Amino acid sequence: MSNISHEKKRNTREWIIAGSVLFVFLIIIPLLSTLPGEDSWCRISSFRLNLLGKFCCFAILALGLNLAWGYTGILSLGQGVYFGLGGYCMAMYLMLKVGASGHYGSVLPDFMVWNGLTELPWFWKPMNYAWVAIPCVVIVPMALAGGFGYMLFRSRVRGVYFAIVTQALAMVLAITLVGNQPLTGGTNGLNDFRAIFGLPLRGPDLPRTEFVLYIATIVILFGAYMLCRWITRSKLGKVLVAIRDDENRVRFSGYDVANYKIFIFMVAAGLAGLAGALFVPQVGIIAPANVGIVPSIEMTLWVAVGGRGTLVGPVIGALLVNAAKSGFSESFPTIWLYFLGALFLGVVVVFPKGVIDIPNMIKRAYRKKSK
Repeated sequence: MSNISHEKKRNTREWIIAGSVLFVFLIIIPLLSTLPGEDSWCRISSFRLNLLGKFCCFAILALGLNLAWGYTGILSLGQGVYFGLGGYCMAMYLMLKVGASGHYGSVLPDFMVWNGLTELPWFWKPMNYAWVAIPCVVIVPMALAGGFGYMLFRSRVRGVYFAIVTQALAMVLAITLVGNQPLTGGTNGLNDFRAIFGLPLRGPDLPRTEFVLYIATIVILFGAYMLCRWITRSKLGKVLVAIRDDENRVRFSGYDVANYKIFIFMVAAGLAGLAGALFVPQVGIIAPANVGIVPSIEMTLWVAVGGRGTLVGPVIGALLVNAAKSGFSESFPTIWLYFLGALFLGVVVVFPKGVIDIPNMIKRAYRKKSK
């Protein structure tokens, strides 16, 4: 028994070290971009830094999805909904600051003018204020997830049925956004942002803004990681794992399983909304294409490739999959999807527990060979 406990502690220390090294590496990367010399082997372009910042936004979402799926067994194929809600809340605030004269709701976004609107819609007006918009990027997704989860988890909907319903929700939101062009921008979404909190999002000072946004994303990613670590190592985390492994036994033990599921589903939605809000100023757009079924399914692949049920795995998975997607599309623009598909198949067949399990596989192979 003591040997098992010692092994678990050692594995825990190893993953803590791995997580620390990963976050330190992500912080060092922007410092390399400031080194002089265009031909320096370690110089990181502003474009690459911005791309990595976007990947780190996805890593925040993957951490939340992993709490729901990896630790609690809630497979959500509609996480793009909450990512989109957070992104749209931030985008609405940024659009209202484009050429604003300081009067409440005095300036309409261009797409509203083109569609004949003369007054700002009621749900846009509060987004004119940062103290409303910033909390909304987390509160709105959590509120929807809470209501949605209450209806489904109280009705004991789970497994593939829950996954299908969440997928339907993603489709509904995407269709709603596309069909209400005067209010949401339609298929073009919201874009053409000029500044965020005084930092320009275009022009010669853009690299400085990208640097600040990247550092802010890393700090929030680290905070999200620590939150997830605190949850998984607490008594709550043990109950979540028990629900994943045998929900009926937990219910018969006297726990209100639905409340636990609702809570963790709301936390995952809040992290997704936060990721969407960070995504918007770095990419410069949020559209229905970012919230539909396809991106929602892709989000589950990040967790699966990295290794669900771990904390470092989803971060590595989000970075790896999106880096591969970007690299393959640049190097093989016509057939890059085949390479990406081969990556997914290879991970599922060769590393069913995700790439995070590669060190353990090497250890087991070495022990087996030594015997």
